[in-house]
Parts: sequence; structure tokens; C-alpha cells
Amino acid sequence: MALIVHKYGGTSMGSTDRIRNVAKRVAKWVRAGHQMVVVPSAMSGETNRLLGLAKELSPTSVTPAVMREMDAIAATGEQVSVGLLAIALQAEGMEAVSYAGWQVPVATDSSFTKARIESIDDVRVRADLAAGKVVVITGFQGIDPEGHVTTLGRGGSDTSAVAIAAAMKAAECLIYTDVDGVYTTDPRVVPEARRLSTITFEEMLEMASLGSKILQIRSVEFAGKYRVPLRVLSSFTPWDIDITEEAASGTLITFEQEDENMEQAVVSGIAFNRDEAKVTLLGVPDKPGIAFQILGPVAEANIDIDVIIQNVSHDGKTDFSFTVHRNDYARTMELLQNTVGPATNASKVMGDPKICKVSIVGIGMRSHVGVASKMFRALSEEGINIQMISTSEIKTSVVIDEKYMELAVRALHKAFDLDQEQAATA
Repeated sequence: MALIVHKYGGTSMGSTDRIRNVAKRVAKWVRAGHQMVVVPSAMSGETNRLLGLAKELSPTSVTPAVMREMDAIAATGEQVSVGLLAIALQAEGMEAVSYAGWQVPVATDSSFTKARIESIDDVRVRADLAAGKVVVITGFQGIDPEGHVTTLGRGGSDTSAVAIAAAMKAAECLIYTDVDGVYTTDPRVVPEARRLSTITFEEMLEMASLGSKILQIRSVEFAGKYRVPLRVLSSFTPWDIDITEEAASGTLITFEQEDENMEQAVVSGIAFNRDEAKVTLLGVPDKPGIAFQILGPVAEANIDIDVIIQNVSHDGKTDFSFTVHRNDYARTMELLQNTVGPATNASKVMGDPKICKVSIVGIGMRSHVGVASKMFRALSEEGINIQMISTSEIKTSVVIDEKYMELAVRALHKAFDLDQEQAATA
């Protein structure tokens, strides 16, 4: 008998009929002899609805006190889901019990709206499993040292599920979504995109960080750190599909060294993110410490920085550009214009909220040369100008004008033959 964790997204929990199907699927796994822990998200659209109500009452305030209440409000969506799923499981003849994060407890820090899990006490859950019960636990939430309800940020239910699987040493964590696995890129942009049967944790981490919406990045980090076997698959397959077939479907996220024979494509996927904005300070002094003078205040304002580029110095001056999330663009520009720019004697502050980032990802890039040049050539042939470049061992990202994003993704997908079962070498 194996301990299995299932996680179901908001679309999978979007109606009572879908919740019944989830219950039937989970019951099938129980009848096959597995111990089951289930982590559902709030019903589709519910978290947005709840936070929308809060923002009507406090449209601009983001004080710690307001953020605490936002977490208290947002956490109720998952609490409804676990109760409904437990009832549906009981209707299937299963003994089932639901818990909110604070009842387990899932201990977090006190960073409201983006808390981080610190520990999970699994004693209560193990006792229920030993008694033959299905345990349903809220995703997305926990409790801080002061007893306040916290949430983990958008996509946090993925992180909750993986963390629970890690704490309980589950045999596998299955992430059920509205898609049937991880694709070479978004099929809505490239209809020829191909589902990957396997992808490494490193590649999935890069894909998630670069814009792929399949898994929340912190869940992939958690799975890699604690070596949690992870599989992404669809909740919209028939619930009574053969369990062996279901357990082998979707995309397995694995470690490179676990399968040395796994086909090592040069590029495994194309990720993109349109939620980017670029800011530039022109004519800042080219001297030690200037990067800290610019980026330090931005970091103190809790604004995440992505791609950074500093130009060649001319007459002791340089230009400094970086990208931020588009939601942070207005705050960043205000900070640069009112504080950072004057403090650094910048001659001008410029911004562009209509850029995007397109990236190629693949562990095969470690052992092949010319991959980046092939990328640049494909973009050049489409007349797409590259504004910024960022690289790592297994990815190359470019910042381009947003209007060329889909064209760039299609061109790169074709250039690296990602519609084929085996991607071409560079």
C-alpha cells in the first residue's frame, strides 16, 4: 500500500459535478489499495471573487493589517472546497475528513499573502490514514507563529501538495490540472506543440520561472529539494480510466540522473512571459556601488528584479536597464523618478511596459554549442529585435517587443523542431 498525494486545481473543483468526479477518482485509488491525501484548490474564480470584495473596501491600502485580513478572507475558498470534497467522498462510501492548514498544522512564517512553509506536523494525518480515512487538506494556506492564518500566494496549492508529500514521504504527488501534461510550449500559441512524457526538475524549474503556468515555481523548488516524484496530468480524463494507465499518463518530472537513457533534446521547451516591463536609467556614473544604489531601494520596496543589463561606459557614464513584473512597473517608475534617479544623478529615466520575455530551455544545451546563435538567427529572420539577453546553463532568454511574442515563439518552436518526437541538434 502506497501513500499518494493528489492535488486538484480550481477548474477541476469548479462545480459540484466536477467535485463528484474528483471524489470518484480518489475513491478508485483507495479501492486499489492506496492511502490517499488530497489537496484541492478553491473552486475556479472563488479566490478572485473574495479578494475583489476586499479591494472594493480598501482599493489602495496594502498595510500589514489589511494584508492579514486579505489572507483570512482568501483562505475561506479552500476551506469550502475541502468540506465539499469530503462530503462527496463520504457519498462514495469512503471515510473522509477535511482539515484547514491551521488544523494540521502547516506552519509558515508571517509574510501575509506570500508566506513560506516552515514545517508540517503529520501526526494527525497519519493517524487518520492508519484508521482507513481519506484526508483532505486545504492548499494555499497555513498558520504563523502568532496563530494568524496565512496564504502562500497564487498557485500556492501546488506548493502545499508537494510540501505535504515531502513531509509524509509519499510515493508520488500527482498534480491534476485542466491540461494533460507539460508541453513544449503553449498549444494555444503553437498548435503543433507536443506533450512531453518526461522533463527534468531543472527544466521544469526554468520553465515555471520563465512564464509557464503549469506549475507554481515554489512547488517545483520544493519537489526538487526533497526529491518528491511529481507528475502533471489531466483531471478531465474519465474518472474510471484504468489506474495503471492513469498513473503512467501526463508528464513525469524527474531527475536527470534517474534516467540516463532519457532522450536529451537540445531544447525541451519554449517559455514566454508577457507580464514584463523594462526600466532604464540613462547617464548614471560608472563607478563601484552604482548597481546597489539603483537596485537596493527597489529591493527594499519588495519589487522583484529579473533581467539586468549595464552598457559600456562612455565619459564615465553608463546606462542601466532591468525588468520587473508589469504590476510593479508604476511603483518602480515612481521610485526611480523621485528617489533613485536624483540620488544617482541619472540624466533620464525611461520605461517600457510593452515588452515580453521569450526563453528556450533544455538540459541538452549543456553539451551542445551554437544553441544561442541558432535562437538569434531564427529571431533575426523574422525581423525581431532583441533588447536584452539573459542566460544560464540550460536556458537563454531574450526581451523583445510584446507585439512579436507569438511570432517569436512559433519561429523558435519550428527552428528547434519541437513538433518532432526528437528535437534536432544545433
